[in-house]
Amino acid sequence: MPADPRHPGGHERTLAPSPFPGDDGVAQQDVRRALARFAASHSPEDYLRAVAVLCGDRVLVPVVATATRLGTTTGGLTSDKEAEMAVVMMQRADGGKALLGFTGLDALQSWDPRARPVPVTLDKVAETAMAESAVAVLIDVGGPYPLVIDGEVLAALAQGHRLVDLGDGFGWAMPAGM
Repeated sequence: MPADPRHPGGHERTLAPSPFPGDDGVAQQDVRRALARFAASHSPEDYLRAVAVLCGDRVLVPVVATATRLGTTTGGLTSDKEAEMAVVMMQRADGGKALLGFTGLDALQSWDPRARPVPVTLDKVAETAMAESAVAVLIDVGGPYPLVIDGEVLAALAQGHRLVDLGDGFGWAMPAGM
């Protein structure tokens, strides 16, 4: 492929289309209500209901630039020469890592206004968390209603399953061909 003069060095970039066209980053009210209900009750049913509602929405995973190579300007200031985008992990008190996710742009920006949102489904967040050796996914770390997803629920989500509220209980939906 011939070099593109707009991208010296042959670095061509293409952006994949969004799996959530028209998403403006606003949190869905049913998701926030479910998280608030669990935050108030701490009941297992409300926890599963919150996870099931999240399975039907998108989650915003924050990515931030991290310097991979520093340089010094002629004035003596240190600056980033190269940077990579990376997902954000937090370390829990027990040493385990948690991948962050947010229900809306408001929660993400109040946590870190420099972070960039990547919209994905909860099962993809869980899959990424497990691939990065995280033991949990932490939703809305700064509020309004934080939620930790870990253990068997995280493992099932990471396998591509989605929790479904059946009205009289909960079940796991699996994509065809699994």
